[in-house]
Amino acid sequence: MNPLTGLYGAATALRNTLFDRGVLSSRRLEQPVVSVGNLSAGGSGKTPFVIALGELLKARGIRFDVLTRGYRRKTRGVLVVETDGNAADFGDEPLLIARRLGVPVIVGESRYAAGRVAEQKFQPQLHILDDGFQHRSLVRDFDIVLMTECDFDDRLLPSGRLREPLSSLQRADAIVLPWDFSGQNLSMHDLAIESFARQGKFIWRMQREIVVPAAPVAPIVFCAIARPQQFFAQVRAAGITPAAEVEFRDHHAYDRSDIERLLAMRGKLGAGGFLTTEKDAVNLGSWQEDLKPFAVAALSLTLDHPTDVVDTILARTIFARIRERKPRS
Repeated sequence: MNPLTGLYGAATALRNTLFDRGVLSSRRLEQPVVSVGNLSAGGSGKTPFVIALGELLKARGIRFDVLTRGYRRKTRGVLVVETDGNAADFGDEPLLIARRLGVPVIVGESRYAAGRVAEQKFQPQLHILDDGFQHRSLVRDFDIVLMTECDFDDRLLPSGRLREPLSSLQRADAIVLPWDFSGQNLSMHDLAIESFARQGKFIWRMQREIVVPAAPVAPIVFCAIARPQQFFAQVRAAGITPAAEVEFRDHHAYDRSDIERLLAMRGKLGAGGFLTTEKDAVNLGSWQEDLKPFAVAALSLTLDHPTDVVDTILARTIFARIRERKPRS
């Protein structure tokens, strides 16, 4: 094992202990906070989950915003995402969420400061905290943790992809698993899930699939996401045969050299065009015009028993706060 993994694990454990004992403090916003996070370094579907949850809340008439860091943006401080803006200013995922949901999305290194701005400007009933499981300086009312099957056998950074050990799931209120999660060995996977369920944690299921409208024939499929092979497999499962599969670093900011490389590859391989993800389309910006014919694969996420999911979240957040504030007779 990489010796840095032991140091990372010790530092993570110490930080969590300091928060648990109140040595490091957490601040509370006026309105309740629902955190959507994970244990691993990306690729579990947080952004599509936030979008799916947001759509369910909108259907209930709930006013909410999304608080997020704005990873790899070039700006600083608290900003309200402008849907006609660019990824350099706000980050690719915040921009995608704002465009898909049409609700206030606020980026900030301090999600507490971002939440205060949201409450002053938009009067939300609820905050969704994107990628918030490790952001313990903000009090949350409901913690949702998305898991992949790989997470149960993974190691801490830098040997593996885990930002925290599985024991950190003790802090979660709900654990979300892939729909086809089976714990194939019927060993530690299922035993761990059963244990968390007995502790009163909600176990939810989700299914992710891509929708590709009018994909070019034999496209060059490219992406800059945390788990590119997963996307490539989904494309092939959708009946599309790529001329080539190209991966870039997660959150990659495309430039002219990348476009020239892709165009040269199309000429060499005789590819029919290009296909990428929604997040990559955000990062491409106006470069999309140089890649025609060009298609974007939309990621659709479906929750099992969505009505129960929303009822549970509202009962533990908005309605719970109302009960707390109601004067006793």
